[in-house]
Amino acid sequence: MRENYQPFEIGNQFIIVPPHISLTDNERISLIMERGAFGSGEHETTRSCLEILEALPPAENLKILDLGSGTGILSIAALLLNSGRSWCVDVDNVAVKSGQRNCQLNGIDDDITHICGTLEQIEEEGFSLVLANIYGDILLDVAEGLVNKAASGALLLLSGILWEYNFDVRQKYQKLGCTLIKNRLLDEFSTILLQKD
Repeated sequence: MRENYQPFEIGNQFIIVPPHISLTDNERISLIMERGAFGSGEHETTRSCLEILEALPPAENLKILDLGSGTGILSIAALLLNSGRSWCVDVDNVAVKSGQRNCQLNGIDDDITHICGTLEQIEEEGFSLVLANIYGDILLDVAEGLVNKAASGALLLLSGILWEYNFDVRQKYQKLGCTLIKNRLLDEFSTILLQKD
């Protein structure tokens, strides 16, 4: 069975829970995730993003762009921590369906628009939080489009970046008018938090 995993904690606030288990008396925020081809939060890049998200100051009416959204876990976490709306974009239709299902399980499907496609298909702009847990070479390719979609002062949380791409990704986004806030090197990958000037 795909949901056959035990609940596990991430950071100080989250616990990842399979749909068939209901937790009572838990003080953590439950992220109910089906285990599919895209994992349920175990990967170091996902874990790193969740730890950074929970440490950000709470915000109201966030407008989130989640590029390469996969299971939807980052948008789900961001919306359970803050109020707002998210646009989840993934090129893989299986990922989009997985994201839709997980959003339903977490009771926030009304707050998320799911799009199977690429950044170019997003008509919205002025996002206050940009999430992109995708490979470093793709982050380089979409850098200009991603920064253009972000509002002034927006946070960009980028991950999935192998060490060898870390410098290039940082440099590119800084040249496009972003300030580096956090650069986190993991075992193989890295996570970068920037703010658009």
